[in-house]
Amino acid sequence: MTTLRYGDTAPDFALLDQHGQTVGLKDYRGRRVLVYFYPEADTSGCTTQACDLRDHRQDLAQLGLDVVGISPDPPPKQLAFDEKYGLGFPLLADEDHAVAETWGAWVERHRGGHTYFGILRSSFLVDEEGRIERAWSPVTPEDTVPNALAVIAA
Repeated sequence: MTTLRYGDTAPDFALLDQHGQTVGLKDYRGRRVLVYFYPEADTSGCTTQACDLRDHRQDLAQLGLDVVGISPDPPPKQLAFDEKYGLGFPLLADEDHAVAETWGAWVERHRGGHTYFGILRSSFLVDEEGRIERAWSPVTPEDTVPNALAVIAA
C-alpha cells in the first residue's frame, strides 16, 4: 500500500466529474487543493463530510483552497449526490479505483468477519506545486474541514 507523506509528489489523475468533464490534478497547479476520498455518495458519513465541505467552501476558497472529492461512484451517482445537497465542487468518478490505489486510499477492510477492499476515508492537502503538504488517513467525516483549516489558516 502506498503511503503519501509530506513533500511527496501527489500522484496525477484525470477523472470524469459529475458533469462528465475531465478534471485533473494538474488543473489545480498554482493553488492548494484538498483531495478527499470517500467510500460512497449519499451515505451518512459521506454526506456529513461533503456537506461540511460545502458549508465551508467559501472560507476555504478565501484561504486559497479548492476541494475535490473522489469515490468509486459513476458520474450519474455523483451528479445526483451533488444536486441533492448542492455541493458545488468536483466529485470525481474513480470507478476502477486506480487513483485511490495510487494515493493509498484503496485498502483491505474487515467487517463482520468478512474481508473486502474499499476506500479508506482519507484527505490530502496538496500545495501549489503538486506536493503533499499534509495527509490524514484515515480521517473522520467531521474532522476533514477542521484539519484542513488548522493547516491553511496557520
